[in-house]
Amino acid sequence: MSHNSSKPNILFIMADQHRFDYLGSAGASFLNTPNLDRIAECGVRFTQCTTNSPVCAPARIGLATGLQPSRLGSVDNSSFLPRSVQTYYQRLRDHGYRVGCIGKLDLAKPDHYNGRYGDRPCVFGWGFTHPEECEGKMHAGSSPTPIGPYTYYLQEQGLLQAFYEDYRKRSAKGWIKDASHDSVLPVAAFEDVYIGRRAAEWIASIPDDFPWHYFVSFVGPHDPFDPPTEYADRYRQAEMPDAIRDSMEGKPAWVRNRARIMQPEEIAVARRQYCAAIQLIDDQIGLMLDSLERRGMLENTYIIFSSDHGEMLGDHGLYTKSVAYESSLRVPFIIAGPGIEWGRVSDALVELIDINPTICELASLPAQENIDARSVAPILRGETTEHRTETVSAIRHFRCLRTHETKLIQNYNDIVELYDLSRDPSELCNIAQDQPKLVRTLGQRLAQRFREGKWLR
Repeated sequence: MSHNSSKPNILFIMADQHRFDYLGSAGASFLNTPNLDRIAECGVRFTQCTTNSPVCAPARIGLATGLQPSRLGSVDNSSFLPRSVQTYYQRLRDHGYRVGCIGKLDLAKPDHYNGRYGDRPCVFGWGFTHPEECEGKMHAGSSPTPIGPYTYYLQEQGLLQAFYEDYRKRSAKGWIKDASHDSVLPVAAFEDVYIGRRAAEWIASIPDDFPWHYFVSFVGPHDPFDPPTEYADRYRQAEMPDAIRDSMEGKPAWVRNRARIMQPEEIAVARRQYCAAIQLIDDQIGLMLDSLERRGMLENTYIIFSSDHGEMLGDHGLYTKSVAYESSLRVPFIIAGPGIEWGRVSDALVELIDINPTICELASLPAQENIDARSVAPILRGETTEHRTETVSAIRHFRCLRTHETKLIQNYNDIVELYDLSRDPSELCNIAQDQPKLVRTLGQRLAQRFREGKWLR
């Protein structure tokens, strides 16, 4: 009899830069994601989840703490998780959970050395009892010598030099344009396959005398778009949806400066490679589900899938993230497990940080005071269909507020943007000048959201 068998296990799978609409269950017929679709069939898929900051480190710092990242001064990738702020990983550990991780954490991004086994001392401080913190994609490819468990593995396989040189070439070409060729690595050595393999092994071997929370954080489908050839071949001729074409009229200068002139075929190539990277991740998720099944743990495990932010993939002439438009702002969020009704789709407005108190509630922890995040467990229990009246997101360039119908983007030292999402889902027509009253009202709500509860902390 295990010590704490009544408590559920929690498997939280995160992809890096996976946009909300690139899932079979979200209608992406051009993409093959059977395992993610299976999780969606067995649970609730949220269609309206937005990241609290469309860039890696702030999004993940917000998720770990349940706070708006800007409250911690985290508005770009040069931020650390402050040691004085509690994480939900620590809370789970303190309530009897083993807390493991494999993959990318980004809670101390400016510090480049992850430790030989991905277990540098600070990772235990964040609450992990079984850490293997891997390097992000560009991080892994940035050093000719090993800087974490994955690059040590590549060195042992005799592949680090080739990988490093390939990433130098991609970097020189700007990572995407002319740099979306296949990986130089064999499938087995590709980082997301390494992460998937390690995750399946961990699930297969972790003792069941304590409940566990396992955070599996893939490094794809983040650019560079470099799936192994075996996966890339499956999408080589695939039809891809067209990118959103935009004259950029009514867009702020900082966004217009980032836009590139791209040929439709270039965009299609990037999208095909992105899809191949997602299918590879989906296959790894299949291995984890098999591991759970073999151990008889499926019935007592919550499975959550999300991403830190999206990817523009040529929409509005943009790539990567860091903007407030839908392809960058919205992320997948699926949750299945004990007591959750199958096959539901929720259009409730949720924020990425809301996963933090949701996990804590599913693990029967007492609610945490003075955080910005709110548990979506009432939706999972079918008690309500609504969650928030708006979601907010912030980064160094802007703050934004999104409701079901509208989006307000306050660009610092630049124009304000207002979009009617119900009539203009592609965000092509900035109506801020025609709607000064709405701009003012939403602006007040935005200010209120970033102020709320501040004096309590």
